[in-house]
Amino acid sequence: MSTTRNVALEAWMKEHGHSSNTLADAVNKALEDLTGKPGGFDGSNVRDWKAGRVRWPKDATRKALEVVTGLPAVALGFVPRGRNPSTPAPPQEDPMKRRSFGGVAVAAVAAAAPGLTAPRRIGMSDTERLQKRFAEIVASDHRHGGQLGIEQRAAALADEALNLQAAGSATQRVRSSLYACAAMFRSSAMWAAIDGRRYAEAQKHMREAQALAEMSGDMSIKFRIWSHAGTMYRHMGRPGDALAANDVARGLHITRRDPMFASLGLARQVAIHGAAQDSSGARRAFDQAQDAMSRANRDEHRPVWMRAFYDEAELHSLALSAYLALGDYTTAEYHAHRCLAALRPHMIRSRAIATTRLAHAQLGQGDADTATATAMQVPADAATQHPRVSRMLSEFGAALRATAPRSPVTLTWNEHVAAWRASA
Repeated sequence: MSTTRNVALEAWMKEHGHSSNTLADAVNKALEDLTGKPGGFDGSNVRDWKAGRVRWPKDATRKALEVVTGLPAVALGFVPRGRNPSTPAPPQEDPMKRRSFGGVAVAAVAAAAPGLTAPRRIGMSDTERLQKRFAEIVASDHRHGGQLGIEQRAAALADEALNLQAAGSATQRVRSSLYACAAMFRSSAMWAAIDGRRYAEAQKHMREAQALAEMSGDMSIKFRIWSHAGTMYRHMGRPGDALAANDVARGLHITRRDPMFASLGLARQVAIHGAAQDSSGARRAFDQAQDAMSRANRDEHRPVWMRAFYDEAELHSLALSAYLALGDYTTAEYHAHRCLAALRPHMIRSRAIATTRLAHAQLGQGDADTATATAMQVPADAATQHPRVSRMLSEFGAALRATAPRSPVTLTWNEHVAAWRASA
């Protein structure tokens, strides 16, 4: 028996940026939401639908397709059993007639009220444009970090993503993607506020980001928000809350699916254990984070925010923070050198932070000359414009003056700080 290609389904997939594999994944997720059991479709099943080899999927599959596309099965080109593909469908189910009727209705409205136009169709191209803007925000954060301007731009882009929800019609997949974009931008605003020590604002962004992430269903962005929350509470001096928030991130399914997410959760646990003065916990979490990273597939597709920063250098950076808090300055210096050696060129903010922490570790071992020379390597813009770096350098100066108040190296440092401020 000959088959007729399902051109309606092919056209919908092309319009909405779906491959056979991605549509299969979306249908599987919809089936799990509907029935409690994940679907077992893959790209070959979708290719059978497109080729017309499967003309009328099972009832649960049709419902899942309707959830994903927002269209009934017949509008996607499927043909009920017992009907010849060449036989016209009943008027209420014929996609061509429905489309014609819609066109007539719109034309009539437009003629009656020239100022009205048909609702815009929101597609994956809109979310792809937002995702490019998100990559720009991430890059700006790694160059500058903590700036109020980054926070404000990210918050404005979150609002832009939400405004698109009301700008026209869209499939469930597109709407979920828009919510994910809004959550990503809001989480970047949250991080910029944390990095700038604006904790009240960070908590406001966190609450909005969490709600948006729930609506998106995106596990990776949920992980990012809760992981950021753990870091925020650690910086606020609340290690108990930090552990609780980070445990939420580490408990998400994505950490069991991808060892790189598991590694990041454990790496941030290292720093939290340090703040809580739990040296054995910090050491154990570091070993586990290293092990998880070694098991991760480096070629696997991951979100741009994770690819941009999490690697061996960040793992050592978090260990550096932990051992500084624990007062183990020798181990802290070891991790500082490992971090700085592995940092990628675009990690300008991270290099300034690691260099400042290295200076603290060296000063903690009594080597004021080396520590001061290290601290003087921090670029002037980071020293004066990044709130976290400025604070750590201020603390370094206070510790240096307490350690060697009349030493020539202290005078050198004071003069260097004055030059920084003059250039700001």
